[in-house]
Amino acid sequence: MSSRLILIETSTALCSCALAENGKIVAERKSDAPRAHASLTAPFIKEMLEECAWKASECDAVCVGMGPGSYTGLRVGASTAKGLCFGADLPLLAVGTLETLFWQGFSAGQTAGCTAVIPVIDARRMEVYCCVYSPEGKQLTEVSAVVLNAESFAEEFAKGKVLVIGDAAEKSKKILPSGGTFVQTWPEAKAMLRPAMRELEHKNFRNPAYFEPFYLKEFIATVSKKRFF
Repeated sequence: MSSRLILIETSTALCSCALAENGKIVAERKSDAPRAHASLTAPFIKEMLEECAWKASECDAVCVGMGPGSYTGLRVGASTAKGLCFGADLPLLAVGTLETLFWQGFSAGQTAGCTAVIPVIDARRMEVYCCVYSPEGKQLTEVSAVVLNAESFAEEFAKGKVLVIGDAAEKSKKILPSGGTFVQTWPEAKAMLRPAMRELEHKNFRNPAYFEPFYLKEFIATVSKKRFF
């Protein structure tokens, strides 16, 4: 299927964007600069469109990472995607961040020989956003927020080799049973391509006017303890 996609993944500390044409990544930008998602996401997309000599209106859809993840990062990604959809009259697609991490590991050959894959996103302290996938990419459990302990995912580790992948992998390695493979990484836009193509093929379009990221937990603002006067 002939297609051009704009891919946006800003769910974690990495700001990542890519363009894809006919199932292949043709341009990519990413940065782990702190708190720079809002200032980098739109310019990254503009640069890539110019690099490929595309107009946004010539694309077939925008796909955004819908979380779970950082509240601020998800807001930036969603607002940028919505702006492109409204401005260029494009449909909106969305892919879960944990699924993106699965396909990132799959593409890198890291799922080979595994009996289970557990993408993990840092939710602060000892909590992670996670779910369990089969080595073929079937989601086996619901996405949830889990406080890690020595018994977490005991069933999966008892069955064989487990891949734990994501920005909470190193944190998880300190607590979960030994014997797994722990890959510390951040979700990248290029890894969204396979599920994004699936969503496009099935026309699973989201309504840009009402789309909201999957925060999983409500945002809680904290009050600064610093005194200015």
